[in-house]
Amino acid sequence: MKHSKNIILLLILTIFIISCGEKETTPINTEYIKKVEEHRKGQDDFMKNGEQSPFNSKEKVEFHPLKYFPADESFVFKSKLYPYDKRESFPVFGTKGEERSAYRLGYLKFNKDNKEYRLNVYANIGQGGTVYHSTWYTDQTTGKETYEVGRYLDFEFKDNMDFIYTIDFNLAFNPYCAYSPNYSCAIPLDEDFIDLRITAGEKKFHD
Repeated sequence: MKHSKNIILLLILTIFIISCGEKETTPINTEYIKKVEEHRKGQDDFMKNGEQSPFNSKEKVEFHPLKYFPADESFVFKSKLYPYDKRESFPVFGTKGEERSAYRLGYLKFNKDNKEYRLNVYANIGQGGTVYHSTWYTDQTTGKETYEVGRYLDFEFKDNMDFIYTIDFNLAFNPYCAYSPNYSCAIPLDEDFIDLRITAGEKKFHD
């Protein structure tokens, strides 16, 4: 009987030691991953079948499913928009060399691995004075795993300085010029570089 008790105590101690040695892991949000995967399926469907898709332009490019990093919720952040004091217009150049007019509206900020980063928000001035907003950036993956010009994020401006925006790099996408030379896209500026490996969102389309 005493021998059996010793064996049980030894087993309990072994389990305790093993469990203490295990590293803590971040719980996987399966609902979030499912949401991102559904978004990507919708994007693939549009790119393959949509009339406005770059793959269905006059000079067609052969379609294959877009490539992505695995969904990673650690690349989702929240931020207010911090406006810049000056809103002077300046040129932004496209990949075909054309000049566009824009101004820096402000920036979003986020913290990753105890370091703070900024993501600039631009107000672009289109034909007839129409204003639309953009965020684009380069990072340590640019030109390696990701498109050499840079990547974009959708941004919908809210006329409320207390509004909290979501920065979700899993939704980062390539501009149309990444798929076809028939398109031109704005080139991120030097100050749009984020000194971080953003292993989230869309990868290169062409190897």
